[in-house]
Amino acid sequence: MRLFHATLGGHLDRYVARLFVASYATALLLVVGLAVIFDLTANLSYFESWSDGTQPSSWLVAHYYLLNAPFVFLQVAPYVTLTAGLFTLSRLTKHSELTASLAAGVSSHRTLLPILFGGTLAAAGMFGLREYATANLGERRDALRDYLENQRVEPVFENVWVRDQAGNHARIAEFRPQSKEFGTSEIRGLLAVMKSSGAWTRITAERALWQQHGDHWGWLLVHGEREIVERKASRQGVLWLEDISIPPEDIELWIKGRAHAMELSFTEVNALLARDPDNAAFQTLLQYHLTFPLANLVLLLVALPFMVGRERGRAIEGVMLGLLCCVFYFCAEFMSRELGVEGVLSPLLASWLPILLFGSLGLALFDSMRT
Repeated sequence: MRLFHATLGGHLDRYVARLFVASYATALLLVVGLAVIFDLTANLSYFESWSDGTQPSSWLVAHYYLLNAPFVFLQVAPYVTLTAGLFTLSRLTKHSELTASLAAGVSSHRTLLPILFGGTLAAAGMFGLREYATANLGERRDALRDYLENQRVEPVFENVWVRDQAGNHARIAEFRPQSKEFGTSEIRGLLAVMKSSGAWTRITAERALWQQHGDHWGWLLVHGEREIVERKASRQGVLWLEDISIPPEDIELWIKGRAHAMELSFTEVNALLARDPDNAAFQTLLQYHLTFPLANLVLLLVALPFMVGRERGRAIEGVMLGLLCCVFYFCAEFMSRELGVEGVLSPLLASWLPILLFGSLGLALFDSMRT
């Protein structure tokens, strides 16, 4: 099958694709490596001795960064794709291969098609990687990060607010995902508020333990009390928390949503939205997970045209102009996203406006390239 005077998947496509893959591998090591080095430099405290004289091993720190590498990549993936595209086009320009392609009757648009296809694959791969890494590596990475940052074996989270799918609320003074004392999840200082049969009900407990209750699991309350707010002298003891559904994984998800919202996966944001559908931050993040991968393709469309048609000695000017446009894109994307999170812009507009604006610019620049 021929497309624009060149066989689809033919020698030209395979050659440019090989250059792009090799450039992508180089850019991956360069960009992700630099990001990891910057992060490690900012967290040299990981190697310091704790107050009790113990010190985490170098292998433990290395293990954390191995688990964290996919998440670092997800933060800089569009930069990797852009760098790979510029490397590939620079190689084609350096050896006058793009000029030779034009002389053979193959347009620059057609020659660069494998690079754009690579950007599309990178966008799809980025979305899939976020879901896979979060589900399979996220919990272990988060546990190691808490261990290294807070210098504690047992994670403890204070002042946690949770909401279930029915709209009931709970405030937790202290949450321990894996209590060393009891070998299960533990809550200290529970206050749950819900509306039942038209009346507001409040449940308090000094402590709650995640235990098996018949054929399911639930929270076993220590010194638990139920009180109907509108009635006086309505307090009564309660042993199990059955009026509100807040399993440990939901509590951990709320904690992550508050502390590391940008690391939430699409599935996790969906789960939080089901519990808090009016939250502008979660609505914006849901759209962001759809639009941010598209930056892999948009940045290529914006940057590549600045290099096409320039002499080999002036290619660096094209690179700088393309990178400058990409800097403007990320500034616009960041400001627009923050306005969406704060509720100033609608989540849909805040997430899609930069993509639509710079995507349109990229298409116009790409269409105006020398053919």
